[in-house]
Amino acid sequence: MKTIVVVGGSSGIGKAIITKLKHTHKIINISRTAPSNIENIKHYACDVTKDELPELEKVHGLVYCPGSINLKSFSRLKLEDFQSDLDINVLGAIKTLKSYESLLTQNNGSVVLFSTVASFLGMPYHASIATSKSAVEGLTKSLAAEYATKVRFNAIAPTVTDTPLAARLLRNEKQQESMQNRHPLKKYLKAEEVASLATYLLSDEASAITGQVIPVDAGIVSVKI
Repeated sequence: MKTIVVVGGSSGIGKAIITKLKHTHKIINISRTAPSNIENIKHYACDVTKDELPELEKVHGLVYCPGSINLKSFSRLKLEDFQSDLDINVLGAIKTLKSYESLLTQNNGSVVLFSTVASFLGMPYHASIATSKSAVEGLTKSLAAEYATKVRFNAIAPTVTDTPLAARLLRNEKQQESMQNRHPLKKYLKAEEVASLATYLLSDEASAITGQVIPVDAGIVSVKI
């Protein structure tokens, strides 16, 4: 049974990934709080941006889920906003990968990181998050080349997903309808939809896929109707 480390599995997409994998894999969750209503996993209470990561014996796959949605005009963004987004989205991922690099290489591991459609498509008020997530994409491609034959690295770039992180963007029916209408498929995402792609990328069925940044976008990046 393979061991999958999920960083940030207490809610949202991370929790959906754990739910899909918990019956077929050994799951280790690393987050500040434990995911509710999920049994038979190992949880470590840890803030990856500040705390030392736990020592582990085996890692076959790793998913780094922490993220941020810091939507402000550039004139209102402070340097501290950019630093915070970089800490959460980029440096936390790098810290985690460095901690488990040897375990991943020993087991021909697979890593899934997260970007955003705002790195594909220019969107107002997304300067900080698009900057940090674009760095995630560069990291994904660079490490996929460096660790080819040893570890696969891929990233998923979702559009707005119905998670606690995005709750303020979907807090009433009017906002929900507006968000749906922005997408050619007339929908935004459920966490389970994104989790399905993540679990596939972790699996042996995706053994020929590395260095990819895959949008799950309900058509907003690639289709205009």
